[in-house]
Amino acid sequence: MYYVYLIKLNNGEYYTGSTSNLENRLLDHQKGKNKSTKFLRPVRLVWSASFETRKLAEDFEKYLNSSSGFAFRNKR
Repeated sequence: MYYVYLIKLNNGEYYTGSTSNLENRLLDHQKGKNKSTKFLRPVRLVWSASFETRKLAEDFEKYLNSSSGFAFRNKR
């Protein structure tokens, strides 16, 4: 399984990511192992979804980073 997730950063912004191991990926964000979120900790998981293939997860992550995806995110 592959996961797409939204985390809320301590500055109020959102970060979208995808992974095959959600639990470990979130721990990496909390420990500062991700360059994009290293100085914006703590982070909080807001939403996640699972997909059967990596391609589906990556396509949905791209959607979430589009203007339509922003509307989807703001409804959650």
